[in-house]
Amino acid sequence: MEKPTSRWRHRLPRTPGRWAAVVAALAVLAGAGTWTAVADDKAPTVHRQDRMMKMNGVSVDTSYFTSGGSQRRPAVLIGHGFGGSKNDVRAQAEKLAADGYAVMTWSARGFGRTTGEITLNAPDAEVKDVSGLIDWLADRPEVELDAEGDPRVGVTGASYGGAISLLAAGHDKRVDAIAPVISYWNLADALFPDGVFKRLWAGIFVSSGGGCERFSKELCAMYERVAVSGKPDAAARELLTERSPEAVADRIDVPALILQGQSDSLFPLGQADAMAKAIKANGAPVSVDWISGGHDGGDDEGDRVEGRVGDWFDRYLKEDKGADTGPGFRVTRTGGVDSTDGAALKRGASSDSYPGLNSGGRKIALTGVRQQTAPGAGGQSGPGAAGGQEAPATGGSGGGGRKAADGLTQTFRNPAGANPPSVSAIPGIGGGLSQLSSLGVGLSLDFPGQYAGFESAALDRPVHVTGSPTVTVNVKADRGDAVLFGKVYDVSPDGKQQVLPSQLVAPYRVTPAEQGKPVELTLPAVDHEVDAGHRLRLVLSATDLAYASPAEPATYTVTLDGPLTVPTAPGVKTAAAALPWWTWGLPAAGAVIAAVLLLTARRRTVTPAPDPALADVPLQITDLSKKYAGATDRYAVRDLGFRVEKGQVLGLLGPNGAGKTTTLRMLMGLITPDAGEIRVFGHAIRPGAPVLSRVGSFVEGAGFLPHLSGRSNLELYWQATGRPAEDARIDEALEIAGLGDALARAVRTYSQGMRQRLAIAQAMLGMPDLLILDEPTNGLDPPQIREMRDVMIRYAAGGRTVIVSSHLLSEVEQSCTHLVVMDRGRLVQAGPVAEITGSGDMLLVTTASEVTEPLVEKVAALPGIGSAVSADDGHGLLVRLDGAGAEQLVSDLVRLDVPVTGVGPHRRLEDAFLTLISQGSA
Repeated sequence: MEKPTSRWRHRLPRTPGRWAAVVAALAVLAGAGTWTAVADDKAPTVHRQDRMMKMNGVSVDTSYFTSGGSQRRPAVLIGHGFGGSKNDVRAQAEKLAADGYAVMTWSARGFGRTTGEITLNAPDAEVKDVSGLIDWLADRPEVELDAEGDPRVGVTGASYGGAISLLAAGHDKRVDAIAPVISYWNLADALFPDGVFKRLWAGIFVSSGGGCERFSKELCAMYERVAVSGKPDAAARELLTERSPEAVADRIDVPALILQGQSDSLFPLGQADAMAKAIKANGAPVSVDWISGGHDGGDDEGDRVEGRVGDWFDRYLKEDKGADTGPGFRVTRTGGVDSTDGAALKRGASSDSYPGLNSGGRKIALTGVRQQTAPGAGGQSGPGAAGGQEAPATGGSGGGGRKAADGLTQTFRNPAGANPPSVSAIPGIGGGLSQLSSLGVGLSLDFPGQYAGFESAALDRPVHVTGSPTVTVNVKADRGDAVLFGKVYDVSPDGKQQVLPSQLVAPYRVTPAEQGKPVELTLPAVDHEVDAGHRLRLVLSATDLAYASPAEPATYTVTLDGPLTVPTAPGVKTAAAALPWWTWGLPAAGAVIAAVLLLTARRRTVTPAPDPALADVPLQITDLSKKYAGATDRYAVRDLGFRVEKGQVLGLLGPNGAGKTTTLRMLMGLITPDAGEIRVFGHAIRPGAPVLSRVGSFVEGAGFLPHLSGRSNLELYWQATGRPAEDARIDEALEIAGLGDALARAVRTYSQGMRQRLAIAQAMLGMPDLLILDEPTNGLDPPQIREMRDVMIRYAAGGRTVIVSSHLLSEVEQSCTHLVVMDRGRLVQAGPVAEITGSGDMLLVTTASEVTEPLVEKVAALPGIGSAVSADDGHGLLVRLDGAGAEQLVSDLVRLDVPVTGVGPHRRLEDAFLTLISQGSA
């Protein structure tokens, strides 16, 4: 099993807060921008300059990151994903800057604070803006130049940002290297594959951009026209193609690292295949990497991907010939389960060169199968749940003779309104399902009478499919175009379990001119192992949930005209497993051995007995330590200890790298401490500890099914836990979350604030005694932040406990009763908010008129007052108490005729935090 290399987060990183700026305490105006220093104990200080740049009729919001003085260095531009902004890629920009690059991020037109309409990377709009950014980089004294006005520059980004890297290389010859991630080559092919409208993804695309009105008028009109008709026209294809990288295919000739997701029904592997072939044909170095995740979710392999992209730029921008750019082709393969944490095990397979999608074809004969009388569910969904008991399907209209008798000709219907549709990929959640597909679990649904099915005999030996299977068929329709959806299932020997690899389906539009003739269909590109004894099942369905099908009913006849050709890519070799062979090859034997190891491990490390004295204490941490992975003396958390009582709302504070997230992950049993102890209600925390059922958590946001209501999402989540429905206490959680009537609406209609509240409601299901919230106000506006504050306070009011990690000091100050301040893994201070802010001994007294010096002296001489000085503006006093209380001070001030207008802590939490951190760093 490969171990990822941590480098810099490339795709959809968690947005960092403002702590780094607070720690450095540097915010100075420089020209039109704001400079901020970002530092930790592991990397050079990174400076960030924010500025709005006027170019091409719009204002572009940019950030510029540098470190290490004024020496020349290459530059990198990082584009963000669709619907995001420059803030999404800030963390990776900081890491690259610390690695010796000058890094620029920006918000594309229509996103973040950048003005203008969304034109989907039009050459005279978003692409031209990137050239303007390169112009700006060329004038920077610290940026390395290849020639006057020509900076050494690479471009990377995910999805929409990946496309702009390709387009920039095609339109601006100054680009020297690119690394597009999960991106597209031709947007028309992605949204209108083979002339079929990808309805759900197109709708998500438009809504995530803020609605049709946020796009240019021609794009909005095109979308509405196609969405209404359900069929793309030539003008729509032309409009999207002209602003796709394919339009400048012959001009992209720079080193390209292409990383594409296997769990991606939006931009599938065929998009990466097309871009790799075109760029290689131009003579440029190309490497292709099929990662595990994608737009449908799953594991984005962030650390490993980030390391590869960093190495790519080291080689082709820094010209470091020792940098390892990796193999010409690599694919992540999944198989087996890690007995320590239940995670799917991953290994890399590679070859020196990219094999394409049709390497090493193996021909597999198919015969017809009988369809079920009713749709199945779960592992038995779709055609042929009867498995080996199936009889050949009978031929329908348009077939005859031997082919009909063998079931090689089948007739089925496209239902009126194309409902009910078959189910394959579900945008946004398919990646989670595809992770399970490698473990023999799948979700699919094909309705009887709406598909043709063909199946192989049991395989005599395993087959590893790497690429796009193909099959030749003859299609007829009784009217108009035939719209079909092809997929290949992996069926277990008993037929009770079928898996759709990566949940992918390929659409086809067969026009009347093509009907009645052999047509070769290309099926989805996947990387999937089919075991010996399993069968392959080809299904051609008339409908699919993610696509638009003709609304008018029609009858289709499909005749199989040859075997299924399966690419095996024999040159791709799987890396040797780091774990014992049985973990990968024999899951059953592996489970037995894992159980033995688990039992022996338990004997070696017995879980401590519960401590009755702490039975009512939500959390006590004692001498907790955790080293960085692979380090012998560098600690993420060191000798940490604090206690949390019932009813408290505890704020966990600290700059970036303080160890907050590591502490929370240990608290939730996700990682194991190297030393020390965590007890929740007296029970020692271990992975899977039963007491964790009393802990609810909101750490990195929740993934919801966008087309289901809020309530339905919560009910499905609770069902997945396997706990009794009556224990969910959904109504109580929802009342605290305060979502009201929105619960009945589809989640896709929710604002960001509503999604956050739904996610917290999910964490509150079962009403856990301890609720952990990591950055619950990220992305919320001030009114939403205030609502979130009320949610936390209401939850704790019932005697429960809340721990919240946040970068918003003002919100922590208002919502939390207690604080724990960390820095560099250690505890700096813990206690009530009032104690840490200093309200117990130093007060700021504001006055209606200026305070005279004699009056200041009188106040300083009062009993119980340690000192008194005039405030900076003269309209107040800073008073340090030395025995007196605030009430006594106010009484004495009134007696001295001081025109008091307010009394409060002399410093805000931000001031206290700065003081604590600076002391801890001294």
